[in-house]
Amino acid sequence: MEFTKPAVEYAQLWPLFVVFGAACVGIVLEAFLPRASRYLAQTVLALVSLLVALVGTVMVGRDLSPLGDGVARGNLAMEGTLALDGPTVFLWGIVLVFAIGGVLLFAERRLEGGVSAFAGQAAALPGTEAERQASTSGLDHTEVFPLMMFAVGGMMLFPASNDLLTMFVALEVLSLPLYLLCGLARRRRLLSQEAALKYFLLGAFSSGFFLYGAALVYGFAGTMEFGGINEAVRNDLGNRTLLLVGMGMLAVGLFFKIGAAPFQAWTPDVYQGAPTAVTAFMAAGTKVAAFGALLRLFYVAFGADRWTWQPMMWVVAILTMVVGAVLAIAQTDVKRMLAYSAVAHTGFLLTGVLGAQSVAELADTQISSTQAVLFYLVTYGFATMGAFAIVTLVRDAGGEQTHLARWAGLGRESPIVAGVFAFFLLAMAGIPLTSGFVGKWAVFAAALSAGAYPVVIVAVLTSIVAAFFYVRVIRLMYFTEPSGDGPSVATPSVLTAATIGVGVIVTFGLGVLPGPVLDLAGMAGEFIR
Repeated sequence: MEFTKPAVEYAQLWPLFVVFGAACVGIVLEAFLPRASRYLAQTVLALVSLLVALVGTVMVGRDLSPLGDGVARGNLAMEGTLALDGPTVFLWGIVLVFAIGGVLLFAERRLEGGVSAFAGQAAALPGTEAERQASTSGLDHTEVFPLMMFAVGGMMLFPASNDLLTMFVALEVLSLPLYLLCGLARRRRLLSQEAALKYFLLGAFSSGFFLYGAALVYGFAGTMEFGGINEAVRNDLGNRTLLLVGMGMLAVGLFFKIGAAPFQAWTPDVYQGAPTAVTAFMAAGTKVAAFGALLRLFYVAFGADRWTWQPMMWVVAILTMVVGAVLAIAQTDVKRMLAYSAVAHTGFLLTGVLGAQSVAELADTQISSTQAVLFYLVTYGFATMGAFAIVTLVRDAGGEQTHLARWAGLGRESPIVAGVFAFFLLAMAGIPLTSGFVGKWAVFAAALSAGAYPVVIVAVLTSIVAAFFYVRVIRLMYFTEPSGDGPSVATPSVLTAATIGVGVIVTFGLGVLPGPVLDLAGMAGEFIR
């Protein structure tokens, strides 16, 4: 048997290699640099590598080769295991931008009095003398930066995967660092470790479902490559029971990552217990990567069997929107409220997935589902990162104050912070002149183009319900007297302030002038097959 050397398209994959390379260099820095020098070195390394990868992503996107009628652009790489097309490059860009915001939040030290929000010694048991000594010594874990870079690499690899095995590897590379990051909070250590354990256990189950589903689909199609699976589905080859069960199990694994009902149980606990900087990065970046993978799997591998999986998507989208909107009303913790809000937004995104898949299926004035979902991911990510960044500012001597009762009267204590948070909430509610309004219009229009009228009706009704709990928080901040001492707001460094400022600018800008980003999402075209 003759060995064939695999071809690696370095010229097109180098942004991905930059991210993984920076993660590996970060580990080396942890091993050899003095502890006092690690913070600055890790922060600069992460920021520079992400900026270089972002520039490289733009260069790769400009050089994509047109295919077919010019709508689908790109080519396969790494012996067909990766797909470098318009949606992949667009998703890479979004992930890298959110990762830069995540690095800024990770690097914030002013709010904790000169140390980061991460534990001084994660191995020390909460409440022990070892933990107290690590805390009083001003130690913190700078390993969070290479962990984050590995997660970013997984987020880039996930939507680019063109076969089931590569997608599973990307899923694990994405998830494992996040499990660790969720348990590294400096304060409320037990809550943080509980969040990490729940995320790990439920994530392991979901990965098992995904892997078993991949095995069943392979039994049906005889291949794990998406194009080959699509061809087998189109020609109705093999045992169809294997296909249906395998498709369902693959969907379970992806529904867990996007936080869709009934697989959303981990979301409020993890969002609440994880360090808020991790929550902000995870809420934005993971959603982008997981939806990119979901679109590629169902549009490319199972695109020929659309009428089989669409009813499942209808049910999951409706259930997710209802569960997210209804349960958010009962929350008394702002991070749990935002977590259920994220569940509801997952349902809205799934509504967009139900739309027409290609421009060929649309009239000239309509919007494709891929374009709508990509745009919504941009609007959701910036608003969510900004909102969680605001949460880090409301605090007292015990740390962040996330109970909603502690936010009463925030409008008088700090009008700017309350106003910015209210603006992000209005964007999530889909109020006009915010990016959320245009994002919801895009996914609803895409779903209507495919005849998913019942799902859109439920989406509109749940949007009204969601507006209630958003407005309730705004009323609490401006029109409710604090029960005891009023809320206190810490002054952040330029790092957190920049993250919040960019979120405000983008959220307002896309509400007033959404055309350029909508056009950019449209130029991304379709997934190559």
